[in-house]
Amino acid sequence: MSDSSKKNTRESITPEMEKKHIFGELIIKEKADKHYEAGVGAMSQSQFDKAVSCFSKAILLQSQQTEFYVQRAEAYLQLCDFQSAALDYKHACSLQPQTEAYPQRLAFIYYLQGQCLFDLGKFLEALDSFTKAAELKPCFRPYHMRSSACLTALGRYSDCLRSVSNWLEKDSQSADLLILRARLHHQLNQMTLCYHDLRSALRLKPCCPVAHALLKRLKEAAENAHQAAVDKALKGELSDALRKINSALKYDPSKAQYYLFRGILYRRLRDFTAAIEDLVLAAEFYGVEEETPQEHMQDDSEDLEEDAQTQLALTYNDFAIQCFSRGLQSEAIKLLNKAIEKQRNASELFINRGDCFFKLCEWSFALADYQQAEEMDPDNTVIWLRLAVIHNTMGLHSYDDKKYQEAADKFSVAIRYNPGEVHYYENRAKAYNKVAKMEEAKKDAISVLILEPTNDQMVPLLSSLLPGCSLTDIMSCATAQSVKTLLVEKIQAFKIAASKVSRIGRMALAKDDSHTQTSSQKLQAEDGPCVTPEVHCKLVKRKQLNQAVKRALQQRQPLDYDGPRLAPIHPVREESSAQQQAYVWRKFGGFGLNC
Repeated sequence: MSDSSKKNTRESITPEMEKKHIFGELIIKEKADKHYEAGVGAMSQSQFDKAVSCFSKAILLQSQQTEFYVQRAEAYLQLCDFQSAALDYKHACSLQPQTEAYPQRLAFIYYLQGQCLFDLGKFLEALDSFTKAAELKPCFRPYHMRSSACLTALGRYSDCLRSVSNWLEKDSQSADLLILRARLHHQLNQMTLCYHDLRSALRLKPCCPVAHALLKRLKEAAENAHQAAVDKALKGELSDALRKINSALKYDPSKAQYYLFRGILYRRLRDFTAAIEDLVLAAEFYGVEEETPQEHMQDDSEDLEEDAQTQLALTYNDFAIQCFSRGLQSEAIKLLNKAIEKQRNASELFINRGDCFFKLCEWSFALADYQQAEEMDPDNTVIWLRLAVIHNTMGLHSYDDKKYQEAADKFSVAIRYNPGEVHYYENRAKAYNKVAKMEEAKKDAISVLILEPTNDQMVPLLSSLLPGCSLTDIMSCATAQSVKTLLVEKIQAFKIAASKVSRIGRMALAKDDSHTQTSSQKLQAEDGPCVTPEVHCKLVKRKQLNQAVKRALQQRQPLDYDGPRLAPIHPVREESSAQQQAYVWRKFGGFGLNC
C-alpha cells in the first residue's frame, strides 16, 4: 500500500469508529476477565476440568495474556496432563522471556512427567523429559541424576558414565557422584577406575558403607586372582600366572605385593624392562597401603621394600647377563652398577662386573671388583679362581713388557689363589729364568712336570738349569720330592676350602624355613640361579601362605646346577626326596673358568 493510500485510510476512520473499537475491546477484556475469574474459582474448588475450560475461553478472547496460560498450565498439571501444561508454560516463556520463574516451572513439569514415565518403565521417554528439565535448569543436580538413572535402566552405561564424568568436571568433587561413577565402572568391567573412584569417595566420606562394601569385593577378587597366580607360578605356568596377577592388579592397583610378584614373573620371562617398572612401583607403594595394622605397618613395609630392592638387583643382574651374552659389555656394566646400588653386600654382583671388565680388557677395574668380592666373601673359591686368572693375565702383560720380576710376582699371586693350574708355574718359571732366579725357576719347572708329566715346554729349561742330568734323575732328586710334597699340600688345602664352601651352602639350605615364605619368595625359590644362601635367608623372613601353596612348594621339583654359567640353568630330574636348592646369583661364563 502506498503512502497516499495509508493516509486516505487513516482519514476515513472517524472518531465515532474509534470509540466503537475501544468499546469492543473493553467488552472482550471484560468477558475474558470473567472467564479467568471463573477458572480461578473452579481451581479453588478442585474443579480442574472446568478451570481448563474457563481459562481456554479467556485465552480465545485475549491470547496475549501470559497469566491465562500459566493458570491453565497449573490446571493441566493437576489433571496430570504434563504435555499440555508444558505447552502452556512454553507459551508463557515466549510471551515473557525475561521472567525466570516460568522456565523453572517448566523444568519441574518435565521432571514430573519423566518420573511418571520412569515408574511406568518407559525409560526412553522419561530420559527425554529429564533431559529437557536439565537443559532448562542445568545447575540442578537431581535432574541430571534422573537422566543417569534412565541411561542405566536402558543399559547405556557408557553414556551414563560420560554424563556423570561431565558433571564431576563442572562441579566440585562429590562422594555420591564418585560412588555412582565407581559403580558404573564396575558394571563396565573397568575395575581399576572403579577402585580409584572408591578411594576418592572414601577420602571425602570415610564412613560410606556402600563404598566400603564395593571396595571389599574388589580386594577379595584381587586376592583370589593373586592366589591363582601363585598356584600357576609354582606349576611353572608363568604366562598363565602373569594373566592372573594382571587381573589382581586390575582389581587392586595399589597393592605393593602384587607389583613385586608380577615383577618377579616378568624377570623370569626375561622381560626385564617391565620387571624393573613393576619393582620400582612396588618399592614406591610400600608403606602406603591403608589396611595394614598400624603396629605391623612399619616392619612389613621394611621387609617388603627389602624384597623389592633385592629383586631389582636380581633383575639388573639378569639383564646384564643378557647384554653380556650379546657382546654388550658396556651396557652390562651400567646395569650391574644399578644392581650394586641396590645390593652393595652381594659379592656375586662384583664378580659379574669384574667379568665384564675382564672381557673389555680393563684389567685394573676387573681386579678391583674381584678384590671387593673377596673382602665380602673371603672363602669363596669361585673368587679365588678369578683372581688367579686376572693376576696371570696381568703377569703375561708385564712379561711382554719385559718387566720380568713384576710378572713373576703376579704369577705368584695367581698360584696362591689356584695352586693346581700348571700354566701359572710354567709362566713363573720363565719369568724367574729371565731374572736369573735359577733355583726358583727349577722348582717351578719341576712343578709343571709333576702336574703335567707330558709337558715338553719345561724340558729345555730344566736341561739348561741342570746340565748333564737326565729327566729321570731330576724328578727323583730330593728337591723334586720336596716340591711335590709342598705342591700336594697346597692343592689339598685348596680342595678342602672348596668343599667347606659347598658344605656351608648345604647347611644354609637345611635351615630354610619354607613355612615363613611369602608368595613372592616362593616364586623366587622356583626360579633359576638368583641369590646366595645368605641373601636368600634375608628374603625368607615372614608372612604365611595358604596350605595349598605350601603343599605345592614342598612337592615341586628342585633346581640344580654347578657353578656359574652364562646361559640360564635348566631344571634336571632328581629323586623326590631331594632337598630344595638354595638360590645363587646367576653369573657370567667369565673367561673359560670351570667354576
